[in-house]
This record gives sequence, structure tokens and C-alpha cells, in this order.
Amino acid sequence: MIRLREMDTIFQNSQRQGRFSFYMTCRGEEAIPFGAATALESQDVVLAQYREQGVLMWRGFSLQQFSDQCYSNESDLGKGRQMPVHYGSRALNYQTISSCLGTQIPQAVGVAYSLKLSAANATDDGRETKKAVSLCFFGEGCSSTNDFHSGLNLSATLKCPVIFFCRNNGYAISTSVKEQYAGDGVISRAPGYGMAAIRVDGNDVFAVHAAVREARIYALENNAPILIEAMSYRCGHHSTSDDSFRYRSVEEVQHFANESDPLIRLQNFLKHHKYDNMTDDDFRIMVEDEKKAILYAMRKAERKPKPSLEDLFTDVYNEMPPSLKAQQNQLNEHIAKYPDSY
Repeated sequence: MIRLREMDTIFQNSQRQGRFSFYMTCRGEEAIPFGAATALESQDVVLAQYREQGVLMWRGFSLQQFSDQCYSNESDLGKGRQMPVHYGSRALNYQTISSCLGTQIPQAVGVAYSLKLSAANATDDGRETKKAVSLCFFGEGCSSTNDFHSGLNLSATLKCPVIFFCRNNGYAISTSVKEQYAGDGVISRAPGYGMAAIRVDGNDVFAVHAAVREARIYALENNAPILIEAMSYRCGHHSTSDDSFRYRSVEEVQHFANESDPLIRLQNFLKHHKYDNMTDDDFRIMVEDEKKAILYAMRKAERKPKPSLEDLFTDVYNEMPPSLKAQQNQLNEHIAKYPDSY
């Protein structure tokens, strides 16, 4: 969690310096991705929104890989085609993030249905297989999209082992929850779809872990979806394109930063229970070590060249169609005509 907090801080500052084109933090919400990630198995498929980089970090995505993606260099797994923060890793069962709100919700249902059929077919064939769920993260703003409602309904009728995880952080960009809905949050919508639900303190990493652990057991045992609503607060701006103090007060943000910061709560817990006799000095050393590691990865990423222009035309068709080949030739001719501009 400290690593993620420091990475977010340094990467956001780098965007302000012009090194990145864009960035989004999860400041104040770090307990959610790490609490959830520790309760999952490696075969479980994650479909995230854009504040769950902690899940990917827990699964082994390195600081170098995070840096390469945000710099859109030649080592970026997405070959520079995605905006910064839109991570993905096939090896770690973490689907590439989409900017469009809610699209991952029905996709997670499809993933869960596929996992369910694969497990059933393996049983029929006498093969051993590890059962898995899909876990779909989204914010409370997504609960106002069509994909949310169609996704929940589809998962319930098809009986899919999917965990819907709503990260309710108080704001959908500038729209507060007071303007977002009139009912009892997002969790109250689950019974209408015949779905089980859990509401949890999203700033308590142990509570989040327990909720996801029990939800996973429930989803697999019942071949059924379940909705989790984690109550948290977005201490950072929505993104580097946003100034949140235009629609909320500094005092409000400071209140939640002082009273419910998940890192401070975890540190206080560890100190109170004398875990490894950790002290404030130990935490400060951890922070400094993480800063050094992040800056080292960034320096390496910054020196790497950008992906080849050829990659604009690959990974879609096995054999490039004539129309796309013509576009590639047109681009090459344009660059050859104006070499000083590229």
C-alpha cells in the first residue's frame, strides 16, 4: 500500500512536469485493491476500472512495467496504444482497462459464464481444474449506466460466478452521491435482481479482504453473482484533468484524509499489535526505499524509445487487408515527405 501511495504521488507529479500525458491516483482508497487482491486466487480474472492498480501490483506487475505503460515506450505491453493508467496483463489475468464507464460489467459476466462452462466441461471429462470467479471493479457512478443494470440482470439469470465490486468513493468525477441516487447506496439494488450483497468499510483492508473472501466462496458454491459495496472516499482529484476543489472544499478532503486514511489505519493497527515491533522510523524507511525504486524505474522508462509506427497496424488481423495496407502506405509516404516533422 505504501508502494502504491508513493507511485501515485510521483507519477502524478511527473504528469504535472510534462513527462506523462495523463494520470489517475487512488489516494485514500488503497485498502480496496489490496484487500480484494489478497482474497483472490491467481486463476481469478479481474476486470478493473482505473483505480485498481494495487491488484495488479499485488499480482506481480513491476514498477518497471507500470512506468513503461505510463511512458508509452517500446516495453509497454499495450505498445503505446492506450492512455496512461490503462494497464493490462494477460499473464496476470488482469483485463486491459477501458475508459468508457461500465463496459467491463457485462464483459465480466461473459468471463464468469465462460469460467463456469469450462469448470463443468472439465468435470464431465474427468479432468482436474481450479474453479475461478471473475471480479469486476467499478465506481458508484457506473451504477447509473445501462451496462450496470443489464450486467447484473444477465449474471443473475445465467447464474454466473462473478463478484461485482462497487468502489463508492463519494464522487463520480464532480457528481456527488447526493446527486447520483436517492436510495440506500448501490447495495440496495441487488435484491431486485435476486442477488446477494455485502456492504463493507472500504478503508479497512482486513474488512475488504474478508468480504471478498466470503463473496468468492459464495459465488463458487452457488454459481451465483454477488455485489459488494465498499464505502470509501476519493482524497485525490478525479484525474490530472480535474480540479476537485471547484466542487468540494479543502476542509472536506482534509477531514477524510485525517479520519479514514487506510494507510494510517493499517499502520496504527500494526503498531498497536506490535507486529514485528514496527515503529514510525520503520515506516519512514519503507517510504524512502519505495521512492528510490520508483524513481529508478522511471529513469529507465524515460530513456526507452517509443514503439514503432508499424505497431499501429498490427495485432488486429492475421493478414492485413488491402484497405489497412493502403493506410499504412499513406502514412509512410507522408512521413517520408515531411521527415523533419517526425
